[in-house]
Amino acid sequence: MTTTLPADNEKLMRLATYASVATASILIVAKLAAWAMTGSVAIMSTLIDSILDAAASLVNLWAVRHALTPADTEHRFGHGKAEPLAGLGQAAFILGSGVLLLVESVKRLFQPEAVSQGLIGIGVMVFSIIMTLALVGFQKHVLSRAKSVAIAADQLHYSGDVLINGSVIVSLSAGMLLGWTFLDPIFAIAIALFLLWNAWGIATGSLDMLMDREMADEDRQKIVEIARSHPEVRDLHDLRTRLSGQVGFVQMHLELDPQLPLVRAHAIADHVERAIEQAFPHCEVIIHQDPAGIREVHPGFADRP
Repeated sequence: MTTTLPADNEKLMRLATYASVATASILIVAKLAAWAMTGSVAIMSTLIDSILDAAASLVNLWAVRHALTPADTEHRFGHGKAEPLAGLGQAAFILGSGVLLLVESVKRLFQPEAVSQGLIGIGVMVFSIIMTLALVGFQKHVLSRAKSVAIAADQLHYSGDVLINGSVIVSLSAGMLLGWTFLDPIFAIAIALFLLWNAWGIATGSLDMLMDREMADEDRQKIVEIARSHPEVRDLHDLRTRLSGQVGFVQMHLELDPQLPLVRAHAIADHVERAIEQAFPHCEVIIHQDPAGIREVHPGFADRP
């Protein structure tokens, strides 16, 4: 069985990528103007972050578009791994910006400069928060309908942007009202560390998918329970699972009565496949029927169901 997403979900995913690119582009223009007028290194950090957001969002746009391409004769498992590849690209962008920002912020910490036109900077940050919250809300709606690694990574760092922009408002306010110019680079350093943490999380999640890591243990256990719930299934072994973008793949060997006719064994396997696909709608299930008592041991899978 070939699994495809509903057309509405595909449309939502594409809209999410367009909205992400548009939002990042608008914020780049606004923050560039604010940085030019204020000279704030904290605003510069959010400008760098928005530039990276735009680059990452463009990568996402390509990845989601490619991942939604149906399976063909050369890619029979589909194109879902375009999403974790985009995730790795995002992680690289974020890592580079975090390191550069960290270096610049430490330098400014020892050579502090007063921030001018702080009210303009605060106004731009408020505008940025409103824009970002609207985008994150839409992305959450999309993720509730379609589980996309690329969009989830995008939503993660845009959610962080809300905190980042809020911290810049605090640092600018402290500089204007209290003269605490040291807060500007301190907040920028905190933002840089946050970016590095995000890069690590996105990279590890993407690598897990690219390396065909098994699905979560609770999902595997649920699959086992569904298969064993059929009264004619004696047991199962060699359960293998993996994710490729939004599509999951489940393979297993069902142990059945050796005397069953082939037609009946096939019907049982079909029943189990449908039950698993109902519980995991975006998974493709492949089942091999084995006579109970004749179990072939496959290297690396003997210790798991």
